[in-house]
Amino acid sequence: MIDFHTHTFFSDGELIASELVRRAGILGYRAIGLADHVDASNLDFVVPRLAKVAHELNRFQDTFVIPGGEITHAPLDQIPELISAARKLGAVFVVVHGESPVEPVMPGTNQAAIEAGADILAHPGFITPDQARLAAENGVFLEITARSGHSLTNGHVARIAFEVGARLVINTDTHSPENLITREMAGKVLMGAGLTESQTATVLANNQDLLNVLKRRAGA
Repeated sequence: MIDFHTHTFFSDGELIASELVRRAGILGYRAIGLADHVDASNLDFVVPRLAKVAHELNRFQDTFVIPGGEITHAPLDQIPELISAARKLGAVFVVVHGESPVEPVMPGTNQAAIEAGADILAHPGFITPDQARLAAENGVFLEITARSGHSLTNGHVARIAFEVGARLVINTDTHSPENLITREMAGKVLMGAGLTESQTATVLANNQDLLNVLKRRAGA
């Protein structure tokens, strides 16, 4: 399993990074992205610490740890600034918390995140075809999520993405240890979103492709 969207106790996750990575490794994770919730209030605190712990853990164990951040409920005009700041502080990748149907995310967040060049737009809800086309043009991956609630629109996101050629990744949005999943379960989530076996294989391959990009970006 390759999962780019997990949370530690630096935001609203339950585990310290070492335990999260250890539990992921037991489930067969080859790589895990630490993407705690950030905005202007905590970005300069959280991201450098995730970068530090990722560096240290990668010295000693096999599951590759990637430091990032999830920009969450931020004002639309601030999103480009926060993405840039996160990268300067050591985030190898940046997620933006998309317009989930179960949270009052500001309308226009999907568009702002795509225009600003986030790496992943998380649980983007009822994303429009035009937004998905722009994501494809800008190299922004759209997320299929295993997270309860956010997953309600997985089918819509999957259908739109394949119609317009946007690339999908499968993530867990882990907050608790029981949220981690196996690669087999990831396949079931994708099939449950209406994807064929071939499309499911494509999405799982996208996770590998993005990992390769982020490894190069991290100098690994």
